[in-house]
Amino acid sequence: MLRLSTLFLRTLRDDPADAEVPSHRLLVRAGYVRRVAPGIYSWLPLGLAVLNSVERVVREEMASIGSQEVHFPALIPREIFEASGRWADYGDALFRLRDRKGAEYLLGPTHEELFTLLVKGEYSSYKDYPLSLYQIQTKFRDEARPRAGILRGREFIMKDSYSFDLSDEGLAASYKAHRDAYERIFTRLGFDYRIAFAMSGAMGGSASEEFLAPTPSGEDTFVQCTNCDYAANTEAVEIAAPAPHDPTDHDAQQVLDTPDTPTIQTLVDRLNEMDLGKEFTAADTLKNVVLKTRAPGSDEWELLVVGVPGDRDVDLKRIGGQLEPTEVEQAGPEDLAQAPQLVKGYIGPQILADAKVRYLVDPLVVEGSAWVTGANQLDRHAAFVVRGRDFTPDGEIGAVEIRDGDLCSRCGSPLKISRGIELGHVFQLGRKFAEAFGLTALDQNGKPVTVTMGSYGVGITRAVAALAEQTHDEKGLCWPRIVAPADVHIVATGKDDAVFEAATSIADGLEAGGVRVLYDDRRGVSPGVKFKDAELLGVPTIVIVGKNLADGVIELRDRRTDERTDVPVADAVDAIAAAVRS
Repeated sequence: MLRLSTLFLRTLRDDPADAEVPSHRLLVRAGYVRRVAPGIYSWLPLGLAVLNSVERVVREEMASIGSQEVHFPALIPREIFEASGRWADYGDALFRLRDRKGAEYLLGPTHEELFTLLVKGEYSSYKDYPLSLYQIQTKFRDEARPRAGILRGREFIMKDSYSFDLSDEGLAASYKAHRDAYERIFTRLGFDYRIAFAMSGAMGGSASEEFLAPTPSGEDTFVQCTNCDYAANTEAVEIAAPAPHDPTDHDAQQVLDTPDTPTIQTLVDRLNEMDLGKEFTAADTLKNVVLKTRAPGSDEWELLVVGVPGDRDVDLKRIGGQLEPTEVEQAGPEDLAQAPQLVKGYIGPQILADAKVRYLVDPLVVEGSAWVTGANQLDRHAAFVVRGRDFTPDGEIGAVEIRDGDLCSRCGSPLKISRGIELGHVFQLGRKFAEAFGLTALDQNGKPVTVTMGSYGVGITRAVAALAEQTHDEKGLCWPRIVAPADVHIVATGKDDAVFEAATSIADGLEAGGVRVLYDDRRGVSPGVKFKDAELLGVPTIVIVGKNLADGVIELRDRRTDERTDVPVADAVDAIAAAVRS
């Protein structure tokens, strides 16, 4: 039993000054966490109880698929991450340090390397596989802008698990087992969640899916089909493109004088004054955006031009997600100066191959489509520039900013943009880390086979914040019972000793029956303060023992619905226990 008279807890009436989202505001006010530095938090007793409950559910479901728990150090030697290439790939996101002898280390943002090396050192035969290992461990990432309390911190707790198989079929089976376990985890924890296609990014690998909790405060943007079950992170989403055309089915390219057309709209207005045989819109123009890229470990930037329809904006984050770990930035005047063939404001794709500038187009720029674009001359544009006839891109990349109403690539129905919090992520890593560290096993014929891996993460601390985001109301937190710090919050009000004696008797009876109790036994605290604390702390069942005791009843209150029921004192323990277990 937790007694508020002795519990290490101080609730706050005012929001913290730096609070940006409800979970941050309420977890601090309710005394669950306290800020130490930007992105770094201490967990107080009630917060730790919720955190431990999330870990318990995760451990139970990992055990159900035969995954075994291990624990690695947070401090990792530099050479291990250099062997995988991620000392450079992670860039400024790594916390790097030196010991007193000058040896370099990092604080682990993730642990694929150590898992791979551990298995390599212990297993060598096909008889040892398949294998699944996991840990629940503190991670460290030097976030440039830690925000939203524990939602985006620099130090956080994750469950990361790794599967090891000898075939792609084995990896697919391990991936499905973890994916199914994640569905059970997030369902048990009480989440409303979506499974969305995602980019693998610096993790590498092939298949990649995110588990997202939809909430307005989420920093991940994803799309959902309004008809089928398709969902994807905006970095990984595929939208339906028009059917390709015959490249020969267009008029010849025509260079036009177009002075004083600094915007797409002024260009469209000028085109429609020229009597070119059609009415032009921004969607008929091809916008060519100059970016620059830098490969991991390189000091050299290379130009990249990306072509999109003129009525669409370029999503630099989406492009970066697909090219990661390669860095991507907007090119500046100094970058353009290295390629004088590129005339700012009048860049067209016709010369990019000769200029040896890489050119990618959004899939909306389909084969055989005709465009108005730059003529690579000051004050001139070219009409009827056709993909497949007048230019051939080096490839395609999803580059446009996704809009509500874009069409689903699966069924053709409109897509809807939503915001969410990433709860977990599953990857089919393949053989990237096994090859980097020489993880092999001898098959039945004594020949070495490279192990194939999967990586699966759950944000433990983030799950606490995400639950707070999805379940809070205007009064405070409203925890699902499975993670709440107690099943019942008993509030004894007034000054009468009989009230406290009755409340204590009910609390003792519930505890003896296995019900977790938070008991507000504080003397000299007003009923109003106690009621506000009970609403703020968010325990799912509240029991009020007060003035109604004179009538032989106590009040049973559902925190989520605010439904209130008077229960005879003599039946209180059984009635409350039944409500808890219903």
